[in-house]
Amino acid sequence: MNTSTEKVSLGVIAKEWLRLGVTGFGGPPAHIALLRKLCVEKNNWIDSSEFEDSIATTNLLPGPASTQLAIFCAWKLRGVRGALLGGVCFILPGLALIIGLSVLFLAKHPMNWILGAAGGAGAGVAVVALNAAYQLLPGSWQRFNGPSQRSRWFLYAVLGALSSIFFTPFVVVTLITCGLVEVLLRSSDQRLGLLGPLALGHGAVLSGVGALCWVALKVGALSYGGGFVIIPLMQHDVVSTYHWMSSSQFLNAVALGQITPGPVVQTVAVVGYSARGLTGALLAASVAFAPSFIFVLIGAPRFERIRTNKNVASFFAGAGTGVLGAIAGASVPLTRALHHGWQWPLLLFMFIWLFLLRKGVVSGLLICGAVGIVLSLFGVSV
Repeated sequence: MNTSTEKVSLGVIAKEWLRLGVTGFGGPPAHIALLRKLCVEKNNWIDSSEFEDSIATTNLLPGPASTQLAIFCAWKLRGVRGALLGGVCFILPGLALIIGLSVLFLAKHPMNWILGAAGGAGAGVAVVALNAAYQLLPGSWQRFNGPSQRSRWFLYAVLGALSSIFFTPFVVVTLITCGLVEVLLRSSDQRLGLLGPLALGHGAVLSGVGALCWVALKVGALSYGGGFVIIPLMQHDVVSTYHWMSSSQFLNAVALGQITPGPVVQTVAVVGYSARGLTGALLAASVAFAPSFIFVLIGAPRFERIRTNKNVASFFAGAGTGVLGAIAGASVPLTRALHHGWQWPLLLFMFIWLFLLRKGVVSGLLICGAVGIVLSLFGVSV
């Protein structure tokens, strides 16, 4: 059984969740392992089975699942105040670091070694996207049974990939459509059709702060299946529609999101900084993470019903498969963003590092960045 939640003070939550935010390198698997060790194994604050159910439920919610899990665990200990405090403490360290790095990497005249580090780390991002899609594959495949459902799995994955490569402005529409179609095919209950207006509203083109808020909101509220889906959700808006960043700068932003602690969604802060400076970075991060707090605070008492709801599961089976394809498809424009010949060997290195040697993403990107720095010191164009 759990210990009394009243024994866990807000001060303890602030301290422990801040530590998680500082040490949380490695993405969702690392975050989940750290939370399990803290809340289940070390302190017995949360029952093991309840923790596993919470993982399953937060993976069903749109947005950064590991961040939502961190918020939920803090909510479980001290209610709304605990959730707000724990979530902010989990997010802040990585956010501060990534904004600091943005100042260096997006300076008007950055030093050559900084450009070399960015170009080196950015060279491996396309493979990281493929690896992220590959990690999602087993769980997505298991949600589909029989020839009919498996054929739909392939269709959703292909549609997601095609939308990511050729029709980037409609990625969200594609994902929602895949989810709704799967609901209709698995059940006669059509109540999830209310998600349709979100898809229709996707085509609106805003400007200024409104545009930045809309891009950040899509990242936080309409991203299904993991943090890396932010790439197809943001790339077209950031590079082609609003011209806040060049394709190579966006590549560097994704790399920064990978090598800093905390959720990958913090990449949106780099975009915000490029668009509107420090104010834009803080605004974009606030808008992107706000849905996670709202989803958990409203949904936490109903997590068991959410997890067992067949329509919810069907929607995310379809949308999640589309996400898998969209993330894999994002590797194509990311590869096109490589501008230097020396980046291609690093792309190959990253493929070997992740898929053949089974090494970590962060270490691989840091090696690529180090190679970029060395090349810049030898006068190679970066």
